[in-house]
Amino acid sequence: MPEEIAILGGGTGGTVLANNLAERLAPEIDAGDVEVTLINDDPDHVYKPVWLYIPFGQREPADGRRPLRDLVDDRIDLAVDRVTEIDTEEKELALRDATVPLGYDHLVVATGSTLADDEIPGLAEGGHDYYSQSGALDMRDELLSMTEGHLVLSVVGTPHMCPAAPLEFVFMADDWFRQRGLRDDIEITYTYPINRVHGNPHIAEWAAPIMADRDINVETFFNAESVDPDAKTITSMEGTELDYDLLAAIPPHRGVDVVEAADLGDRGWVDVDKHTLEAERAEDVYALGDAATTGVPKAGSVAHYQAGVVAQRLESEVRGRPATATYDGKTLCFIETGTDAASFVEFDYENPPSPAPPSEKLHWSKLAYNESYWLTARGLL
Repeated sequence: MPEEIAILGGGTGGTVLANNLAERLAPEIDAGDVEVTLINDDPDHVYKPVWLYIPFGQREPADGRRPLRDLVDDRIDLAVDRVTEIDTEEKELALRDATVPLGYDHLVVATGSTLADDEIPGLAEGGHDYYSQSGALDMRDELLSMTEGHLVLSVVGTPHMCPAAPLEFVFMADDWFRQRGLRDDIEITYTYPINRVHGNPHIAEWAAPIMADRDINVETFFNAESVDPDAKTITSMEGTELDYDLLAAIPPHRGVDVVEAADLGDRGWVDVDKHTLEAERAEDVYALGDAATTGVPKAGSVAHYQAGVVAQRLESEVRGRPATATYDGKTLCFIETGTDAASFVEFDYENPPSPAPPSEKLHWSKLAYNESYWLTARGLL
């Protein structure tokens, strides 16, 4: 019987891992000694950073989608299906459209994040997001019709995908309204649940003066409790109430229910060793990307680097060698500071971020990476 590796989730982490394994284990796969199966409930691979640009008319949904089969090495078995149960004792996955479970010897959970706006009363009805395709399209319509009033960006839930994206949105909105001659008539307020504008103190220290220079109001210690869509107000647990004309909200995030049901971790996240990425509650299970509780940002670069570590560890295990590869917390990201400038940060478990001065060059570098991302997904970059 071949050794079975199952990858649950076809986002950045799962796709990069699958292609990495196809190259590393090519002899074993070609000989029939190893099978790698990638399971995803959507035939498309989605590059979510594109959603940030849709509200400002800079991208279309098609720019963020490619058929997953086109991105994955032919040595990888692709199952477009939904896992309904993970049995870590029997090492089996129940699939919605299959009559028999899929067995595995090694499981990698790369199920990402899901939005949970229903956890805040009124948020689904009164708020808009750009963390989904439908949300980004609705936000575009709202922004285009806005000529005056109060735009509130509220970070409701943490942790969330791409921690820099809320900063990027208000910086881009400020610039976008200025270019249209509307900024004097539109007030912008940014809220964050702790006593600074970002979870990372170094990024917060960098971003706060930019907000002050651009007359972006800041409300910290604002933990959203409810939204009144009729009155157009958002109220915090601390008792602060803000009126809004357009509410851009970062909803609470969670993992997927099947992960929590398998007792791999709380809220659908997998508890892992932050260096080896091995699950703490089950044998022969790894997790990476958003699904893994490593303490680093839920960002595509994290999933990319973690996929390389897991691929090396699985290669060693399949070949009967000790797995020694470890993840050092490496993270990097561009941060848009407007519609034509961006910053850049790189950090890890030991070294804090130090954002680069914003420049047009870094902005174009980010756009260039967005276009070349598909090479990353294929394992070529």
